[in-house]
Amino acid sequence: MARKISANWGKMTFLAMAVLIAAGPQTASAAQSAADLYAEKCAACHGDSGKGDGPAGQAMTPPPVPFSTALKGKSDSWIGTVIVKGGPAVGMTPAMPPHPTLSSDQVKALIEYIKGLKS
Repeated sequence: MARKISANWGKMTFLAMAVLIAAGPQTASAAQSAADLYAEKCAACHGDSGKGDGPAGQAMTPPPVPFSTALKGKSDSWIGTVIVKGGPAVGMTPAMPPHPTLSSDQVKALIEYIKGLKS
């Protein structure tokens, strides 16, 4: 009986490790993905920390408003609309371009990332 318990323990340990390995990188890559998306699509204007001081943003008149101000009282849905449909969709500047090709998971990840920048 001890041998059977030992064999089952080994299988269960292997299964648990496989689940952890499979789940771990996806969670880490999702967080990294949001940072990468932000760096690729947003930081040039909004800056690395969301202060509106990116290199392209500094050339705009007026420059982008810092997230700490621009997102006060705004819902996740509103932020998502701005990301996907661009500024004109919510009465803002057309300088904020739409990103319609982002998946809903990417948009949700960006929303959370951006909200973290304004804190």
